[in-house]
This record gives sequence, structure tokens and C-alpha cells, in this order.
Amino acid sequence: MKGKRRSHRTGHRTTLAVAFALIVGLGATVPATADTPYPFRDPTLSVSKRVDDLLGRLTLDEKISLLHQYEPAIPRLGIQSFRTGTEALHGVAWLGKATVFPQAIGLASTWDPALMEQVGSAVGDEARGFQQQRPDGWGLNLWAPVVNLLRDPRWGRNEEGYSEDPELTGALATAYGEGLTGGDPDHLKTAPTLKHYLGYNNEVDRATTSSDLRPRVEKEYDEAAFEPAIAADAATGVMSSYNLVNGRPATVNPDLNDVVRTWTGQDLLNVTDAFAPGNLVTPQQYYPTITEGDAAALKAGVDSFTDNSADPGPTTTAINSALQQGLLKVSDIDKAVSDILSVRVRLGEFDPGGGKYGSIDASVIDSPAHRQLARKAAAEGTVLLKKSVSLPLKTTQKNVAVVGPLADTLYTDWYSGTLPYAVTPAQGIAAKLKAPVATSEGVDRIALRDTATGKYVTAGTGDTGAPLQETTNTPTTAAQFDAFDWGSGIVTLRSAANGKYVGYNWSNFVNDQTQPGGWYVQQQFKLEQQDDGTYLLRYAGYETAESWWSNPVYLGPTDANGTLGLVSKDQAAHYAKNVVRNGIDDAVAAVKGKDTAVVVIGSMPSINGREAHDRTDMSLAPSQEALVKAVHRANPKTVVIVENSYPTTLGALQQEVPALLWTSHAGQETGNALADVLYGDVNPSGRLTQTWYRSDADLPSILDYDIIKSDRTYQYFQGTPLYPFGYGLSYTTFRYGTLKPVAGGYEVPVTNTGTRAGDEVVQLYTHQRTSRDKEPLKQLKAFQRVSLKPGETKTVHLEIQQKDLAHWDVTRSKRVVESGTYDVMAGASSADIRARTTWQVHGETIPPRNLSRTTLAENFDDYSAVHLVDESKASGTAVGAAADGAWLRFADTQLGAGATKFTARVAGTATGTIEVRLGSPTGKLVGTVHTTATPSSYDYETVTADLSGAAKGRTDVYLVLTNGLRMSSFTVR
Repeated sequence: MKGKRRSHRTGHRTTLAVAFALIVGLGATVPATADTPYPFRDPTLSVSKRVDDLLGRLTLDEKISLLHQYEPAIPRLGIQSFRTGTEALHGVAWLGKATVFPQAIGLASTWDPALMEQVGSAVGDEARGFQQQRPDGWGLNLWAPVVNLLRDPRWGRNEEGYSEDPELTGALATAYGEGLTGGDPDHLKTAPTLKHYLGYNNEVDRATTSSDLRPRVEKEYDEAAFEPAIAADAATGVMSSYNLVNGRPATVNPDLNDVVRTWTGQDLLNVTDAFAPGNLVTPQQYYPTITEGDAAALKAGVDSFTDNSADPGPTTTAINSALQQGLLKVSDIDKAVSDILSVRVRLGEFDPGGGKYGSIDASVIDSPAHRQLARKAAAEGTVLLKKSVSLPLKTTQKNVAVVGPLADTLYTDWYSGTLPYAVTPAQGIAAKLKAPVATSEGVDRIALRDTATGKYVTAGTGDTGAPLQETTNTPTTAAQFDAFDWGSGIVTLRSAANGKYVGYNWSNFVNDQTQPGGWYVQQQFKLEQQDDGTYLLRYAGYETAESWWSNPVYLGPTDANGTLGLVSKDQAAHYAKNVVRNGIDDAVAAVKGKDTAVVVIGSMPSINGREAHDRTDMSLAPSQEALVKAVHRANPKTVVIVENSYPTTLGALQQEVPALLWTSHAGQETGNALADVLYGDVNPSGRLTQTWYRSDADLPSILDYDIIKSDRTYQYFQGTPLYPFGYGLSYTTFRYGTLKPVAGGYEVPVTNTGTRAGDEVVQLYTHQRTSRDKEPLKQLKAFQRVSLKPGETKTVHLEIQQKDLAHWDVTRSKRVVESGTYDVMAGASSADIRARTTWQVHGETIPPRNLSRTTLAENFDDYSAVHLVDESKASGTAVGAAADGAWLRFADTQLGAGATKFTARVAGTATGTIEVRLGSPTGKLVGTVHTTATPSSYDYETVTADLSGAAKGRTDVYLVLTNGLRMSSFTVR
């Protein structure tokens, strides 16, 4: 499915239905001062006229006040306050109980744009419903969806994205955005903002690492995910990311204006990520003052500054200072404010009754229809990885055990709303069977005894818990804790006394947490075994990894009452770990003799990777793997459900267990949805949106963004994955007929050859057989979900045009479709091709390089030991050598009868050389440039060198640079 494009300003106009004296805003009656019928309140006027009118009525100070995330009210015009940034990734978050849909990665696994639009519409409705309860202002600028491509499954925020593929991501983001906006760009239900522009896919040092995006990667991959939703008017702006791109902080990336705004005719409201403007000064040290940083961000295309929480003072002061210093003009302010006001007008804020969507109230929140939609989305997003003859299960076999650490609980993530209710896997299966099921979490219950004092660690018995103390010589219930192993040595401790998790509160350790959570996730511990068999209890909350953390991290008694606190390692208590109940033994006992054993394993979203924390590996926690093996030995009729947010290296389990399913943390209806799939009420149709690798060794550094050179994602990966992109099984089977070209694309008949109705996701891939450039092995170009009854055949139309075959030509900085033979393939996954044909394309031939024209250094074909860097703080990309012998390759260059001179623009704070070689980095040397130090890395000079007579003919030109040298452009003439 392709993203839809909409013509601009074509939505219907709302007529003026009530007198201006009766105008009401959402959540509160507009003050009487608003009774004056200003043109900006006239919904019969065009958006641009209304914006111009309102802009002209604002003072300069009022305009500047609107540039911060928290925009104040302007009482004299009857304007309420406004705030950007309501989180709505998979439901409205942080505002109270709301429908919690599956995580974004789970929604994407449906490969169902129609469903995505329905979910987006429901989330938009609920945002409107909450709006009625916010008398202090409007909060309908939503920060969703996340369209950063999932090129590396170790990314901590993998759960927030859709796919490793730009075509799939763009289509799903467009659909979700269409739902959020309501589909009429002039009358917005909500105003979604795409996150995070650009090249953001690592949490480690995210504010200081630079993502190297060579032009092909930037144009063909990263930008390609963002453009469709903006072009279709399904999003109203982008959020700049924390990282740097090619050496320049994304907060001041000129592409916010120069690229993103070219994708649409609508005004866009671009925002910064939280506290990112301040990062320009520290830690990025890109500008010496926030005045210079904010000015640069505004000129680059930022409209709204998300900084200093709810305090706009530093931002407004900086903008005023920038005006006084001549860093900004009033016209710069007017442009940004116009962008903001355009969105506010289109949201209906100044319309009678709140405009087209003003009547949506809180009754929509967690409505029965939304509950049903959440269940449908969770079921459709479940992926059947391996099936056995036992699936689907039979409801007549009611003697079932559901075990595992996620069997009878639901976890939420950082961007989840508050669950209005929770149906766990065990509860969902019990409801399906109309019979109780046996359960066991399969985790050890332990007691910790201080070997020096003989006393056990105890917790509070009340609902609010109490500080942990060493108080008793017997392992009472108060001294018992369920130890959940989440891998990498991390455990959480849930008190048996009150069912609450132990967490740190900056002073004590208290059992008062419903589940692990919070920014620092202060419920994490490690049990470090010592040579004498005792254990040290180490606190491992996320703040302990921060540079400012200086406290000790070990636990031990800190007063006469035995209250536990943080102590140095030499003062840490040595504990004997008594296993009160063996988790694996308990689970084995539960599954023995049962008709079916369902094991639910997976991740804890706040611990196994999340914002600010990447994963160090993709494997299951060792205790979970041991649990599955033991259960399977005890009951061969085992079904394993992996519930997490990322591809997992399942090791031997994938071979050993008979049936295997994957689901994301799928929200309030997780249990019902899983039961629907397990028992065949829903035929599984989810498909993987990422490659599942066999080993971490299949991946390069998480900081390597060049998917082309490093063979990343299904497009370039040369190995054999555990599961390929697009993979997913069904309870039925499908046959593909002949793939044929038709007007606007290709069509293929698909037949359900099984005995059950089911959905197939038909995927269309292309491959360019010959090219001047390295091309993908396969590339998704279209997909279609089709529902088929047993024996039914439908012809599936897959849209593709010749222009969709284009890639970025670095020799001429434009998109090009090359002439040649293209393979066109339809199938059930990227590795399961069922029908294919060829397409003889009459495009163009990329000519040999003409280096006599000024060539940007970034437009190389290959490279070694270089980084892409900022040519200046404002714009441009240069190449910086990271080691002596760094090189750039400019392939297939026509030097003709002979080139005689090499000229380059270079900078560097030390002397250096550029060697011009032919054929290879060590090939024939035809010239050498000697450079001198420049005052800074932004001060460029032009250097030249004569070339020998050997510089002729058609060949590859290599430029070999010394460490620290920067080159922005060059010519060979």
C-alpha cells in the first residue's frame, strides 16, 4: 500500500453556526473579551487569512511567548494557553486511564494500514476527550508516531518504531497520522508530530554521537520514512532528534526548512525534543550561549522550543537577546509564529464550539468500541513463528496451565497510558475456556539472610510497604521476595508480603511499587555471588550509570534498626540466598499432565531497553530459557509466547519447542487477543517488521548508520536470519498464481488452499540486476492484506510505478531510474517468494563522473576511515579523515585525454596531504596536495596540485587523506 497524497486546503469549510458571543473553547468558556468578532475567529475565512489577522494583532512580546512549548494565554484576545507535546504513541499517555493499544512495533506487525488508521482515529478521539478536561489550555499537538527506522534491534526505543523498512514505515505512519488528523488538513482532529528527525537509532551518548548519513542512506532510507506522512498531510510537523547528523546537532539541522517543508504545501509546526535546545551549549558545546543556539535553531526551521520544562523564561530571554544582537529578525519570529498559529487555527481552537471536532467528549475514552479495537489490533499483531499440529488449540481441552513470568501480568512502557483494566494471558485463556487454568510465574521466591547477623531482610506488609530492614531470624512471609530475572544479571524483587516491588526512593528501599517504572527505573538490583557462596546485593537503578552518580551502590544495614541503605562494597552485607520456592520446579508441577502448557516469557519494558538505554544483547534471560526447556521436558504439548518489543536471538529454543508465537506488550486486551489466536477465533496474520538475527555477531556497531556498506537490514544482509523480514505463519495455506503487469503496478491471484479463513499479507519486492551503484538484494515496494475464505481466490493489485524504482545518484545529486532488468517478486515474506517476473525498464544510464565540475566530497562511492562532518555550523557537509590513509573512492570517472590540476577546499588545524591515486587507495599516485593549518575546522582554504600525465582515461579516482583533514569539495581538471 502506498501513502495517500492529499491536495492542500481542500477540506470543507465549517459554516458560522452560532453568534460570536456564544463562542466556547474546549474545556472552558472563552472570556468575554473574545466577543469581538475578529477575523481570526471566522471559520469561513481561509486558514492563511485567519493566521495573518491574528499575527497582526499580536505584540512582539506576545509572539515570542508563543515560541516555547508552554504557550501562555493572551486574555486581551480571548486566547487560551496552548501546549505542544501530548504523547500518543499507542494511546494517549500520561493523562490518566485511556485505551492502551499494542506498542507501536506490535501495531506495525499487523501490516494493516486500514487498522492503523482506525487506531489513530480512536487515539485522536481520546485526545479530544481529554481536552474537555483541560480548562488550562489546548494539548492537541500530539508527539506521534515515531518513524525512525529500526535498523538495529538493540536500540532501546525499538518498541516505539514500526519497521526497518522505509516503505512499510511510511505507509503505516501515514495511516496512523490520517486517523489522528481526521483526514482533513484544514480541520484537524489533532496535530501529529513525527519523531525524531533524523538518523536517531541509538541511546548510548545520544546527545553527543553523530549519525553519519551519506547522501544515499539519507535520501533512500532515513528521509524516505518521514516524507510520506508529511506529503499526505497526515502529520503537521517533525520533532528534531537529540543526536548530531553529519557532525551538526539535529536541533539546528537546516533540512528542517530546506527539505521537510518542501514535502507539503501546508505550514508545519516543527518542535525540538525535550531539553535539546540547552544541549547545544552543554553537552554538545556547539554554541557558547543559548541565545546563539536558539537563534540558529529558529533559523534552521524549529518553531517551538521544548526546554526548561514549563518555564518559558530562558527561551523568551534568549530570543529577545538574539533580536537585540542581530542574530534574528522580527520576520524570523513571524515565520515561526505563523507556523504555530496555522496549526492552532486548523485545530478549531478559534472556531465556535471548538470546530469540527469540538463536540468529542470524555465518553470516548476507553469506550466499548475502543476496547474491541484494542483486542483486534493485539490479535492481528501477533506473529506465529512456528506452528505444530496442536495449533490452534481446542477449547474442549480445558486442562491447561499458563506459566512464566509474563503469564499473569501486563507491563506498560514509558509511553503507555494508564491501563483502565488488564486481561493477562492466563485470564484471557481462562475466559476462553470458561474454566480455571493452573498458573505459575516460574520465578524463584527467595529470602536473604545476613551471614554476619543471622537476620533476614524484611519488607512492609501494608499496601504502602516500608523500608527494608534486617529484623527477623526466621524467613517469614515478610522476608520473602520473588526474584524476576530480566537478563544481564538484573533482577527485580517483589515482596511476598504485599505483592509490591522494591524500589529506591533516594533515601530508602521500600516495597511500594506496582511494577518497575519511572525515568530511572529504581527497582533494579543485581545479586553478585562471591567466592564464599554468599551474595552482595547491588543497586542497579538507571541513575547509577549517570556521570553525576557518586554514591555507593551496595546494600547493607545503616542504623541500629537494620535499615538497609547504600554502603561501600567493603561494608556491604553478605547474604545467604535461601530459595524458599524454586520457580522452575513450581512451573513444572503446574504443567505436568495438562492438555497444554502455555509458557509466556519475554521482557520488562522499563528494563530490557527503553529511552536512554540500549540493549547490550538480544537474548532471553537465562532463567527464562531454562524455564522453557524444563516445561517442555515435563509436557511436550508446550506452546511458547515471547512477549517483548524487539527481535530476539532464541538460540536452541526455536528448534526445540513445537509452537512459538511473538507479541509485543499489547495493552489491556493482551490476554483476550492471545486466546483468540491460540484457540483459532482469529487466524494469526501478523508479520515481522524487522529481521530476526541469529546472533549479535550478525550486527556491526549500533553507531554504524551506513546500512549499505555494513550490509544492514533485509535489504543488504548477506547472512541467513533466524526469521526474515515480513515473516509470519497462518493456520491455513495460500497459493500464488502468475504475477502479471497491469496499469499502475502488478497483480497476482492468491488462493486460500486450506480449511480455515485467513488473511495473507502479499508483499511485492524488486531487485535491480545491474547498476552503477550497490543495490539492495530486495526492496519492499508495495504490500496488500487480503482476507480469503477456504478455497477462495482473489486477485491482489500491488501499486508500483517506474519512478518507485529510483535511487539517489551521487554523481549528479538527483533521483534516477536506471535502464535495465528488474526482478519483480511477490511473496509471503522477503525470503518466501511465491511468484516472480521481470521488468525491462527504459530509464537512463548514469554517465561517467565528470570531476571537472565542482564535486562535493560527501558524494563518494566508497570510503575508509572517514566521518561526515559539518562544513559550517549553519549548513553543508564535509568529509573528515579519522586516520592517516583515510580514503574516498569516486568510481567510474572520465578523465578524458588527461587532467592536469586537482583543486580542493580544505580545513584542518594541522598540516596534511591529499593524495590523488587511480584504481585503488594504493594505486598509481598522480598528484599530492600539501595543506597548511587553518584557524579552525570551519575556516576553509583552496589548495591545488599539478597532476601527472597518467591522470587520464576512465578509471576510479581515490583521494587519500591524512588524519584530521577536512575536505568539502574538489575538482579534477
